[in-house]
Amino acid sequence: MRYGTNSRQSCRASSLKPTFRSQRRKQIIVMAEPSTGNTLGNLVAAYNGESNAHVRYAAFALKADEEGFTQVASLFRAASRAEEIHAANHATVIRRMGGNPVADIQPTDVLTTAENLVAAIAGETYERDVMYPAFIELAKHDGNKPGIRTFEYAIAAEIEHAILYTKALQSLSSMKGGKTMYFVCPVCGKTVTATDFDKCPVCGALPEKFLPIS
Repeated sequence: MRYGTNSRQSCRASSLKPTFRSQRRKQIIVMAEPSTGNTLGNLVAAYNGESNAHVRYAAFALKADEEGFTQVASLFRAASRAEEIHAANHATVIRRMGGNPVADIQPTDVLTTAENLVAAIAGETYERDVMYPAFIELAKHDGNKPGIRTFEYAIAAEIEHAILYTKALQSLSSMKGGKTMYFVCPVCGKTVTATDFDKCPVCGALPEKFLPIS
């Protein structure tokens, strides 16, 4: 969808495209368009996408626990928290630009944990390779430094999430029993299994500030 350039518009993101459909069974994941044509619109689209991902991954975590894939459930919970942080960051910039962030939360289509991982990988890969690069490019063209920063924080985490989800899918049979501790940066959403660094390599936050999630 397209958004006008009036920064005081009410910014509700709905009917976002494109969608991802699982090849095994019908599972549709709604994602933001590559670009709405202006940075405020892109922020609103990203806010909506991250807000939906937060809810979706929380639901995927419950399914993973139900199926006994408790280590995958830990990953989904950590990613869910990271997406919530991204949404909050986007919302802050939207408000500074005079907009009103409103998310259109769609019903979560929950299938098996394996299928949910496939869907999650597709969503993270799209944001990593298509959506956020386009958003960052336009924000740089606009000279919107807060927009650039919040988009770059998000894409850094999406790169990690895609890798973590892919590894989980590849070793799914060994992901039952026990939980895995993840640490999520409260500033940028960086998601790691160990805080063996002096400061967050993305935003500079101290490692003791990272949120432990299992």
